[in-house]
Amino acid sequence: MDGGENIHSTAGEDAAIESALLQQVLALHPAAVTLDELIRELGEERDDVERAVRDLIATGLLHRSGSLVLPSRAALRFDELMER
Repeated sequence: MDGGENIHSTAGEDAAIESALLQQVLALHPAAVTLDELIRELGEERDDVERAVRDLIATGLLHRSGSLVLPSRAALRFDELMER
C-alpha cells in the first residue's frame, strides 16, 4: 500500500470513530458521559477517541467540561431533525 492509500484509510477510520462517538453521546443525552466511559464503550484506543473528541469539538458538534463530553446545541438539533 502506498502512502496515499494509507492516508485515506486513516481518514476513513477517524471518520468512523467520530461517527460512532457522536452517535453514542447523542444516544445517551441528557445523561453526561465521561471520556473514559466513551473509550470503554467504543472499544477504541484512547488516542483515537481523544482525537475524535478534539475534532468534533473543533467542528462545533461536541463540548467538553472537565472529563465530561457533551453534545452541542447544533448536534442536538441535527439529531432531532434526523429523527423526523
